[in-house]
Amino acid sequence: MQEKTDVVIVGAGIAGLVAARELGRSGLRVTVLEARERLGGRVWTDERLGRPLEIGGTWVHWVQPHVWAEITRHGLPVTRGPRPEEAYWLAGDEVRTGSLDAFMELIDPGMRRLMAGTMRAIPRPDMPTAAPGIGALDGATVQEKLDELDLPVEERNANEAAWVGHLNAPLDQAGFSSALRWTAATAGSWHLMHEASAVFRLAGGTRALVSAIAAETRADIRTSCPVERIGHGPGGAVVTTAGGAEIAAERVVVTLPQNILPDLALSPALPEDKLAAGRERTASQGVKVWIRVRGPVAPFFAYSSAHHPLSVVRTEFLGEDDAVLVSFGADSRRISPHDRDAVQKALRVWRDDLEVLEVTGHDWMADPRSGETWLIHRPHQLTRHRDRQRSAEGVVHFAGSDHADLWPGFIDGAIESGLRTAADVAAAAGRTTGATEPPRT
Repeated sequence: MQEKTDVVIVGAGIAGLVAARELGRSGLRVTVLEARERLGGRVWTDERLGRPLEIGGTWVHWVQPHVWAEITRHGLPVTRGPRPEEAYWLAGDEVRTGSLDAFMELIDPGMRRLMAGTMRAIPRPDMPTAAPGIGALDGATVQEKLDELDLPVEERNANEAAWVGHLNAPLDQAGFSSALRWTAATAGSWHLMHEASAVFRLAGGTRALVSAIAAETRADIRTSCPVERIGHGPGGAVVTTAGGAEIAAERVVVTLPQNILPDLALSPALPEDKLAAGRERTASQGVKVWIRVRGPVAPFFAYSSAHHPLSVVRTEFLGEDDAVLVSFGADSRRISPHDRDAVQKALRVWRDDLEVLEVTGHDWMADPRSGETWLIHRPHQLTRHRDRQRSAEGVVHFAGSDHADLWPGFIDGAIESGLRTAADVAAAAGRTTGATEPPRT
């Protein structure tokens, strides 16, 4: 028997949950179908290594307006990892040691030169393609722009490693527009961009935010319920699940990441120009590894270069007899988050006094529900594909952090996109988001 609802949302990540909440408040009946057994998508707090670890998205900041509004709305406390007391970086193959301030001074000249034209290229970060000069810059990679600076080897290694930590991608594949967008969101300040993307986190984990948003929805949320196909036309859509259930709806919101959108069966099929970026794939293809080492350990951070399996490592949790580190590398094929010996070897680039006890993480690239980490465009993807990716196809709408204006790839971007798409769907249905009308029965 075919079910009926007003809106089906495919995916219960942050964008899908926010859209469900807002559409429910407008009086529409909403059904959310999530393939995983849990909510949150690429936002996932899991108990591992004796701590609540963020396996996916993590950091938040008050310059990210959408997530900070949610944090305030739900009264969620914010914390941070321990401030580093030691720093390690490379000058060629030579390990240098110093302080956090010394490292920031080292990379500051290169960062300033690299990002000097940010606000001319993107004067309005909420309108990233509006300025006429962005097209030419969108064709460059971060590596090309760094190479143009001709930095001394110590500065080059440090700047490259810092950008790998941000972009989670090989720098010769990462579009320079991604670096510009992040820095434009902090009014051209690379210092503030660095802080906004890598320091503060929710004390209760991102699961606290996921739970708070889900608790406000009036939607019928179904987990372990993958979608097999979507038939759509001017009169509405029929969504068929892998279990054989059919749900008829007036509108559908698809929140799949860019890389796996081409895998979703729609009839009629989506135009090729909407799928092009997914077929090209994102530049972001890196790895995030959590590492428990024997303690006590003074809090530290370490940067190598873009060419090492792990480019960035830092302390996130301290215990009496252990510490937990978080690390990032540009290419998930080069190191597994489950290979303790490989991680131990990677840490020896900086120091040989750390004993790795356990490692963990998640291969988001191999995950069929994500196929990517956080969004970083390849050259030309921003200007060629972004507008088509986020535009509706008849009754099928699209949401997700990949489509955000202000902070793409972040939790903030997912909230922004969920809000915007919900407003579009409600308007198409003759409703207004933010109303308190009970859902139709």
